[in-house]
Amino acid sequence: MALYKVEICGVNTAKLPLISQARKQELLEEIAKGNQEAREEFIYGNLRLVLSIIQRFGNSNENVDDLFQIGCIGLIKAIDNFDLSQQVKFSTYAVPMIIGEIRRYLRDNNSIRVSRSLRDIAYKAIYARETLMKQKQREPAISEIAAEIGIDAEQIVYSMDAIQSPVSIYEPVYQEGGDTLYVLDQISDKKNREEKWVEEIALQDAMEKLPERERMIIDMRFFNGKTQMEVAKEIGISQAQVSRLEKNALKTMRNFLKD
Repeated sequence: MALYKVEICGVNTAKLPLISQARKQELLEEIAKGNQEAREEFIYGNLRLVLSIIQRFGNSNENVDDLFQIGCIGLIKAIDNFDLSQQVKFSTYAVPMIIGEIRRYLRDNNSIRVSRSLRDIAYKAIYARETLMKQKQREPAISEIAAEIGIDAEQIVYSMDAIQSPVSIYEPVYQEGGDTLYVLDQISDKKNREEKWVEEIALQDAMEKLPERERMIIDMRFFNGKTQMEVAKEIGISQAQVSRLEKNALKTMRNFLKD
């Protein structure tokens, strides 16, 4: 995979902008209000993050342009699902989502090669679907996606079937006790554990401030790569309780790291 390419998917990677943390915060607040211009600026301002992540897949035989586009889909999903009230650094939230999209693509991409034109249509359709879902707060019809990107509905269906569009890791599974449990909570990811992306928010000093059970949950979830379901079974409580304790622990750690 030629990661030394300067131009990827028509984007000059040598000229990608850098956005200050203060500006990122401003844009995120505007995005939460529905400002589409802020959303576009934020996406473009975070393409460096996508570029840095696809470098981790340097041993892959996949086309770098394809991986970059898949990474951008993960970035867009992270932006659309990001919750400002959690006060988590955006990159900490986005990295696992982008990695997940790329890994799923590599897993599902079998020996049957799909033409570049079909993949391009599928990527456009996925992007349009995410945008329309954000705007309409519902699943858009194929006809709406077709109108959004100016491509026949039949061609969109054919292209999406060809690439086997991935399911979002933030797809709700069920609710228990008022807490929504997502696909992400039931996926164990040992590779992410090796890359230690969670260390940005889980420093040892912050963990020492946690009660023993919460510290145990954070250690199992983010350092041992276990799912909430696995943690719940091991310590003998419900998955919903694990979810609540995990959120409380991360909030405590964030407050400690801010001081």
